[in-house]
Amino acid sequence: MAIKFQYNKTSLHEINKQLNVRIRALPTLKNKESALRMEVKRAKDKTIELNELFAREVNAYENLTRLWSEFDINLIEIEDVELSYKKIAGVSTPILENVIFKIKAFSLFNTPSWFLQGIEIIKKILRIAYEREVYKMKMKILEQARRKTTQKVNLYEKVQIPGYEDAIRKIKRFMEDEENLSKSSQKILKSRTQDFGD
Repeated sequence: MAIKFQYNKTSLHEINKQLNVRIRALPTLKNKESALRMEVKRAKDKTIELNELFAREVNAYENLTRLWSEFDINLIEIEDVELSYKKIAGVSTPILENVIFKIKAFSLFNTPSWFLQGIEIIKKILRIAYEREVYKMKMKILEQARRKTTQKVNLYEKVQIPGYEDAIRKIKRFMEDEENLSKSSQKILKSRTQDFGD
């Protein structure tokens, strides 16, 4: 990326200002990047943990498939999923607060006695499944933010800061050369006026 500038003090001042902004922002961006990297790892670990927990819970009741075939799946439905949001390193991420279930009325006398326990089992498994999905969303959001932050760090470190430093060097050299030429021409003019005066 070529930085546009003019060979004058105003441009030098502006480029210095831009360089200082980036130099001051770089440590903050690096800290944000490492914090996001850590949070992505935490979210990934939690997702893996929830995947394993979900598989364990489902497998624990798999041997009861004959009983589950009797279960009326219309008894329970998800009414609402409550999420809240928390900022992590300036990035808004979802948190599962609650899964609200709606249990339809059923006769305790006409249904098997384990239906109440079955409803609790399904609620537990569904809650784990929703929590897992929320952590997957969180991981995706954080990974995207981390990638953008890494790009910005690289842009500042490898392109803009060296570009501004190079532009400052060029402007200073130009201004020094211009000043030296001006002094030289003044000396020549002075020596010529002295030669003509004698």
